[in-house]
Amino acid sequence: MNQSPIETALSRAMIRWSLTKSTPIADSPASAIFKVEQNGRNFAVLKILKPLAAEEERRGAQLMNWYGGDGAATIFDIHGDTIFMEWLDGGTLGDAVRAGHDEQATTALCVVAAGLQRPRGEPPEALLPLRERFAPLFEADVRSWPHTARDMYARASGIALKLFDRPTAQVPLHGDLHHDNIMSSDRGWLAIDPKGLLGDPAYELANAFINPAGAQEQVKDPRRIAAMGDMVAERLGHNRKRVLGWASAHAALSACWSIRDGHAITWQLTMLPLLLSAHDQA
Repeated sequence: MNQSPIETALSRAMIRWSLTKSTPIADSPASAIFKVEQNGRNFAVLKILKPLAAEEERRGAQLMNWYGGDGAATIFDIHGDTIFMEWLDGGTLGDAVRAGHDEQATTALCVVAAGLQRPRGEPPEALLPLRERFAPLFEADVRSWPHTARDMYARASGIALKLFDRPTAQVPLHGDLHHDNIMSSDRGWLAIDPKGLLGDPAYELANAFINPAGAQEQVKDPRRIAAMGDMVAERLGHNRKRVLGWASAHAALSACWSIRDGHAITWQLTMLPLLLSAHDQA
């Protein structure tokens, strides 16, 4: 019987890195992920990329490699579309929020973001400009939005355009730094699954304002939005209105992705008016 491409890649990786056991732990349209063992002692992860998202995943892997394990999971090696990396078995910051520790989680988010944005050497060449990431927002047909939400789309798009028209430093960005992409380890909180972007550092925690999943009551509290805006601005040295502007723009971008993929945008429509109001008041 012929092996599938994933089985073939797994077999080759097991030989290449002298691995002794593999256990599948996740399978998505973007990748297949396996927990692997080295001589029955050390655990690691094999992430085998699929064609649908290989380009984005490669960018993310190159950025992770550039981080060098500082604030992010360590990449041991990359061969073709197979990534060999550190195994993290702790919980996520999302778990902390769902357990009622949202303020502490926001503090940890800021610490991780600050660590990832430390000056390093020349960044990877393949990083995607943030403006290109926002193309689905600017190219969306407003008629695809519910009639009652089109004003919010227009406002969020306008905010995004103004942000791009006021240039800032362009730095490597994780691009999806929310609570469930930060895991606990014996080295502290570490980021996983970056998108590999290049742009305004004030954007980095935009997605955290509508996360984590499973904590909707905390997340949609206007007091939480205001407090997070305060902490991100103070700890990372960003303009508060700019931080909240990116949060609003990202929520609208997220809605555009969902509309494109045929998914409901109920959550984004819950958060957008709250984020826009916080931005207007900043």
